Amino acid sequence: MAMPLRQSIRVGTYLFEQKLRKRDKFPLIVELEPLFACNLKCEGCGKIQHPAGVLKQRMPVAQAVGAVLESGAPMVSIAGGEPLMHPQIHEIVRQLVARRKYVFLCTNAMLLRKKLEDFTPSPYFAFAVHIDGLRERHDESVAKEGVFDEAVAAIKEAKRRGFRVTTNSTFFNTDTPQTVIEVLNYLNDDLQVDEMMISPAYAYEKAPDQEHFLGVEQTRELFKKAFAGGNRRRWRLNHSPLFLDFLEGKADFPCTAWAIPNYSLFGWQRPCYLMSDGYVPTYRELVEETDWEKYGRGKDPRCANCMAHCGYEPTAVLATMGSLKESLRAVRETASGNSR
Repeated sequence: MAMPLRQSIRVGTYLFEQKLRKRDKFPLIVELEPLFACNLKCEGCGKIQHPAGVLKQRMPVAQAVGAVLESGAPMVSIAGGEPLMHPQIHEIVRQLVARRKYVFLCTNAMLLRKKLEDFTPSPYFAFAVHIDGLRERHDESVAKEGVFDEAVAAIKEAKRRGFRVTTNSTFFNTDTPQTVIEVLNYLNDDLQVDEMMISPAYAYEKAPDQEHFLGVEQTRELFKKAFAGGNRRRWRLNHSPLFLDFLEGKADFPCTAWAIPNYSLFGWQRPCYLMSDGYVPTYRELVEETDWEKYGRGKDPRCANCMAHCGYEPTAVLATMGSLKESLRAVRETASGNSR
């Protein structure tokens, strides 16, 4: 795990505070969606299927920042849509960073080089660029040629200017252990991004492509083989060791979607950013009035093949905090990641 030491300490302190306060449900990271519009039409994403009137909306800065502060989460992932299409996205980031929130701005990087001058490097801020394969595979997944090359150029320029750059790679049933290894080797060794996130594709209900999402056993087999030969320890993966265990079938966990809540133009989304069972205006209502026990694999058929980080990474983090052995393991891997 390659999370910076300062961030690891902050998150660990936050979790300890929640334990002292005897809170059983609290946010670890907020998924903030200040718009749904995007400049790409990825086959595995259903976000741009909203009506044209909704796609034109942009969340006000005060509303976006206020939602994060209301939740109390120490980290924020700004997604969408394409966040760089929001005319005030830099101000949202600036205000959150000023409050010492760890901010990850998720982007396809098509606008990144043009927008870099609007942002300031900070240990509290990172761009999270979507890279779903090497050139041919990535461009196919986003349904547009040239996107991979632009993303690579943007990553290089952002790093040259002193920004932290992470990546987020989604894998489908068309991937093989070798394609996973190839893209992660490239990101880790050639581009030398700061951290990498990985995720098995979840079956968005409105996604144009419904044929290539991974099942649970496919996911486990894919990552078990990809992680073999020391790759898992070598790659700078921004995940807890137990979540990586979960991906390759060495551990299993219940879903804790309440720990990574989604806030969008419609409000707080039930139960997570992958499923939509309605919206509420406050995080408190989301936590207290949602029947969390009915979600997760084995409970809701829509969750049957989900192994996404929004449901299971926080469970792994909480399990780590509850075990001295796993806590020491996480510390060792964090220290190893930061020494590379």
